[in-house]
Amino acid sequence: MNSRNIKVRSIGIHETNLQVKTDIEVEGLYTFVFRQREELKGYIHKYPDFLTNLEPVIIESHEDAPQIVKLMARAGRKAEVGPMAAVAGTISQLSMGFLLSKGSKYVIVDNGGDISIKTHEDAVVGLYAGESPLSGALGFKIKHEKTPMGICTSSGTVGHSISFGRADSVTVFAGESSTADALATSIANSAVGATDEDAVEKCLERADDFRGIMQGVLVIVGESAGTLGKIPKLVETDKKVVLGDLWDTIT
Repeated sequence: MNSRNIKVRSIGIHETNLQVKTDIEVEGLYTFVFRQREELKGYIHKYPDFLTNLEPVIIESHEDAPQIVKLMARAGRKAEVGPMAAVAGTISQLSMGFLLSKGSKYVIVDNGGDISIKTHEDAVVGLYAGESPLSGALGFKIKHEKTPMGICTSSGTVGHSISFGRADSVTVFAGESSTADALATSIANSAVGATDEDAVEKCLERADDFRGIMQGVLVIVGESAGTLGKIPKLVETDKKVVLGDLWDTIT
C-alpha cells in the first residue's frame, strides 16, 4: 500500500469525534455527519424516551424515523439494550457507507473507539483497555477480505458511556458497527464478580447469548482475559494507543 495515497482527517461535532483514514478526499463528510446528528436530535425531541430508555425500543410505527434511528433501534433490540448504546457505532457505520458511496476502496472510521472498516489492504487495529497491562501491547490483524467489519469496544473503567460492569474492555467484532457497539455494551454490563476471572466469565456467559449475531468478542478485566467465537489474529505491538487513536495500517 502506498501510504501517500491515504488521507487522515479528524471531524469533531460535539460528542462525535471521528478519526477517518481513507484513499479519497472526505469532502461532504462533515455535513453528512452533522445531518445525521440533527436528524437524531429531531427524533429525540419528538420521542424523548429514545434517549433515556435502557431497554430495547420498537419504532416500526414511526414512519418519520430517520435511518440513524432505525439502525440504532435495530441494534439495541439485537443486543437487548437501549438504542443509545449504539449511537457511536452507528455514526461510524453511516460515515463509512458515505465514503464507500463516493468510491473509496480503503476506509477506517474510528468514532471514539467504535470502528467501521472496509479496506483492500490488511490493517492492524490496536487494543486499548484502560489501565490493563494488555492495553497497547496487542493488536488485531484485520484481513481485508474479511471486511466490512464493525469493531467496537465498551468499558466500565474508561470513557463516559453508561456501563454496569467493571470491564477494562469488551471488544466485539460483527458485520456492522451499530450491532457491535450495542453488543459490547450489553456484554460489558455483565462484568461483575468477586474476582477479575469471575467478571470475565460472566461476560463470556452473556456473550454466548449472541453467538448468532457477532463474529467474536475479547473481554479484558485487569490481567484476566477471555474470548468467545472467532476474533482476528492477535499480534504484538509497541504502539502507544489511546482512546480515539486505535488503528495503525500495515505498510
